Amino acid sequence: MENLHQDVVEPVNPDKVSNVLKWVLLITAIICFVVLIWGTYKTYQLAPPLPQQFQFPSGQIVMKADDIVAGKAGFQRADLMDYGSLYGMGSYFGEDYTAKYLVTLGRLTEDNIAQQHFGKPFTNLDAGGQYIVRQMMQRDLQHTDLSKPVSILSEPVANAIVQLRQQIAKTLLNHDATTGWTKAYSLDAQSALQTADFLIYSSLTTIAHRPGQNSSYTNNWPYEPTMGNNPTANTFYWTWVSFCFVFLGFGAVLFIYHRYLSAPDDAFKTPVFLGFEPLTPSQRKVGQYFVVVALVLLIQIAVGAIMAHYYTERNGFYGLSINEFLPFNFLRDIHIQTPIVWIALSWVSAGVFMAPLISKREAKRQGFFVDLLFWVTLFIVGGAIVGNYLGIMGYVNESWFWIGNQGLSYLQLGRLWQIGFCVGLFLWSFIVFRGMWPTWSDLKTATVAFWTGRIRLEHLFWASTINIAVLYCFGMIPLTGIEKSFTITDFWRWWVVHLWVEQSFEFFAACATAYVLMGTGLISRALAERTMYFETILVFLGGIIGTGHHWYWTGTPDLWVPLGSMFSFIEVLPLVLLIIDAIEHHQLIKRERAFTYNLAYLYILGASFWNFVGAGVFGGGTLNAPLVNYYEHGTFLTLNHAHTALFGAFGLLGLGLIYFCLRYAAGDRFSWDDRLGTWAFWLYNIGLILWIVLNFFPVGWAQLMDVYENGFAHSRSLEFYNTTLIWQWLRFPGDVVFALGALFMAYDFIKKLGPFFPRWVNARSLEHTAPDV
Repeated sequence: MENLHQDVVEPVNPDKVSNVLKWVLLITAIICFVVLIWGTYKTYQLAPPLPQQFQFPSGQIVMKADDIVAGKAGFQRADLMDYGSLYGMGSYFGEDYTAKYLVTLGRLTEDNIAQQHFGKPFTNLDAGGQYIVRQMMQRDLQHTDLSKPVSILSEPVANAIVQLRQQIAKTLLNHDATTGWTKAYSLDAQSALQTADFLIYSSLTTIAHRPGQNSSYTNNWPYEPTMGNNPTANTFYWTWVSFCFVFLGFGAVLFIYHRYLSAPDDAFKTPVFLGFEPLTPSQRKVGQYFVVVALVLLIQIAVGAIMAHYYTERNGFYGLSINEFLPFNFLRDIHIQTPIVWIALSWVSAGVFMAPLISKREAKRQGFFVDLLFWVTLFIVGGAIVGNYLGIMGYVNESWFWIGNQGLSYLQLGRLWQIGFCVGLFLWSFIVFRGMWPTWSDLKTATVAFWTGRIRLEHLFWASTINIAVLYCFGMIPLTGIEKSFTITDFWRWWVVHLWVEQSFEFFAACATAYVLMGTGLISRALAERTMYFETILVFLGGIIGTGHHWYWTGTPDLWVPLGSMFSFIEVLPLVLLIIDAIEHHQLIKRERAFTYNLAYLYILGASFWNFVGAGVFGGGTLNAPLVNYYEHGTFLTLNHAHTALFGAFGLLGLGLIYFCLRYAAGDRFSWDDRLGTWAFWLYNIGLILWIVLNFFPVGWAQLMDVYENGFAHSRSLEFYNTTLIWQWLRFPGDVVFALGALFMAYDFIKKLGPFFPRWVNARSLEHTAPDV
């Protein structure tokens, strides 16, 4: 084994504040998961039921449960969620299927009622006649009973469904250049009709009232005044309560922070990262990860630029007809899977690199495991991309679920690739574990400390890695097939998309940031642990129970409205602390005459800023309020939140951690220059700001107003998007600036990889003088 550093003797003076906070954290975590388990039970119990049959009054069958379930499989197999959205979940490019077909069903039903009672089409009736017919249509659809084994529909509704399913099936099987729609290659005539049944049933759940309640299974979402869908009383009430709750929370958090966490930090410091030692075998292996991070980020940006162009020129790309071989849903798959890959790889590599710095030793054969993880990851990512494409294009219809495309936004990976990715996360956690405690003696000491309550930052650092691996598993329920209910499917999907990110990712981010601050000597262990414990308590509250704001309108019980709204607002509180911490840490850095890791901290401070703005201001602080979310859900304002939060909060942190590793590796032997990395940082930030100012907000606010004035279905129609073409074109400047930042950064990474690949280094690049810091 290789000894990396001289041991620093740290005084053993237990911090009383940290001791209290760690037990509060444990209790908070237990309570949060108990609430989540209870909510899971209620969600299964109260999800929209599926009648065995829908019938005419005469007994003739309209739709059957088996066909609807098969249609859900067709919906996923064709990856329709990446062309449009269901319950507002999915892509913002196409129309929302539930809203569109709800309105279409209403118009067809109105015509049938008008013909039945007045002998003429609805549009030919006078105002009084139209009012009467509309009231009858709303009553018929709202009284559709989904709780019985056989649902008897009114004659006008049943006929409207028969008409609509033929229209939908025809749409699914044909290209439409005007709307940018590429036919569902993986569907045939029968599966297209079954998919139509599923989409119609999903639309019915948005208007059919729950037994004994005066609201639908989706809490009256989407907003469609012509269909009688308006916000419920609960939506108003809990919005008001949540605002009160968050302002009280601000006061409590700021009091606790200033009373217990912001005292002068005169405790003993252990700057274990300040010295430079030769890289261990496992540390040298992480250089290859950095290359892949840069390449995958460039791929994401290129694909995103093509996707953005679809909003302005839906039948081609600057005159090139690429739709038929690069359909929009495949591009969206790549665009939203690649950030998960490169952010995960940046964190994986940083965790592996930091482990021997923390333990001051190298575990036996650690390099082999790091290499194994790298090649397994490349195989899984490559296989998943190929499988996604083959599944969408209809080449793997029989095995689409396993090696094709699952058709769920952010979880498009076929189940086989998903299992492999999960195994890779556990392997990463194992590598970090043995890196932290490379000998039996180390492990025994750490275990005794843990079970006796002397939990340290190292324990939590590793716990955050296993937490990421474990929570990803819940996106694979049920393991060997699809769930019949989309409500239940989407419930588990958000366990990964939100719970995984807002709890697991934030937990890891807090631990990694705290350890780097402590390791570089900016703050003491006591202050690092205090701050990390407190922020993580808030992260658990907001990240676990707060996941409920994604379930307001997807057919889950309305208990998620109060839970989701109140605890979603808590999400902003730890982000306030992050920005306060960032300001204070920046002041500490400025007082250091020659701080070694300026570039790394520039990215980490940027991550704190965008975490607060993207996740806090544009997310938990505004969009999660039920009454706001009711109208905003499924609009470009969500797109604004997603881009600024994911890249700003987690992407910049990942890049900062990589620059930390590169700077440590350069040591005193290799030249170091911050300029390219600094240019990349500011180009990233300027690109984000241009997206916000020139695209996301102009389109998002106009769309929000259109929802309020014309209903959600219209705001997602081509008619609306055609009014925003100038703003869609103005996405281009942000794309160019952001892409330049990525190119600068990729070149900078390659320049700085010398210590990881010594045989690549030209002798002239070696410097025997102190590096430029």
